[in-house]
Amino acid sequence: LVPMATTEGCLVASTNRGCKAIHLSGGASSVLLKDGMTRAPVVRFATAKRAAYLKMYLEDPLNFESLSLVFNKSSRFAKLQSVKCSIAGKNLYLRFCCSTGDAMGMNMVSKGVQNVLDFLQNDFSDMDVIGISGNFCSDKKPAAVNWIEGRGKSVVCEAIIKGEVVKKVLKTSVESLVELNMLKNLTGSAMAGALGGFNAHASNIVSAVYIATGQDPAQNIESSHCITMMEAVNDGLDLHVSVTMPSIEVGTVGGGTQLASQAACLNLLGVKGASKETPGANARLLATIVAGSVLAGELSLMSALAAGQLVKSHMKYN
Repeated sequence: LVPMATTEGCLVASTNRGCKAIHLSGGASSVLLKDGMTRAPVVRFATAKRAAYLKMYLEDPLNFESLSLVFNKSSRFAKLQSVKCSIAGKNLYLRFCCSTGDAMGMNMVSKGVQNVLDFLQNDFSDMDVIGISGNFCSDKKPAAVNWIEGRGKSVVCEAIIKGEVVKKVLKTSVESLVELNMLKNLTGSAMAGALGGFNAHASNIVSAVYIATGQDPAQNIESSHCITMMEAVNDGLDLHVSVTMPSIEVGTVGGGTQLASQAACLNLLGVKGASKETPGANARLLATIVAGSVLAGELSLMSALAAGQLVKSHMKYN
């Protein structure tokens, strides 16, 4: 059972139908590709040359260990993974990425970044820190950097839906789904100039699960980046469907996860609190649950569209 907080009745029924189709076909599998929260301060120098010098210093592998020691002091769960810098004139944007255990981790990474900025001030006394967030992170905004580099948890989730299930449960055909996915989710989104929006309605499921489990609903923006792929397999009889989501930002400790109802929902999923055995395991599992739920939602809505049932089902269930 996946808890969903939404005012749209049809959304729950539809996602449930997608779950049924996946279950009857043997389930879905997920792979976590990346796990790292980011924060990117902006600093300024008197010259672009000086800004470039700090960029080279921060990206030099020889300096990574000393930077890590300073950064990781912020928390026993914070582990610096990388620093990538980008220049705009004499302004430098420093994108720090770190693992954060079972927390979503923005406060944790911000503390680590502050430690590094204080440390850098020793050798770069001419560095002017304009803001601890310079929007190159990028938080709560659609941004290509998250779509390409990832932020939070990067997950791919897939399933092979049997042809008979597509016919009986989803009331459409493999061929119709593949064609609609290509013309709607891929071509249609390209025509619209979409950024990370190569899906039918990932945001619907992400928002509903986020509110139910105490996540930051505003992070639905980048967390809903998703490309949905569909392909006929097994001589065209069955459907291979996948969702690839590079920036799912979730935690199972801190923030709204401590509220009674939200904690109960996390408990229902078996991911409440911090994992004792493997730090970060609960948050990573929650990210794969979000991706699996999106997969179910994509399957069902695309099937309703392919079968021409969208308006009819909304009238019935809403």
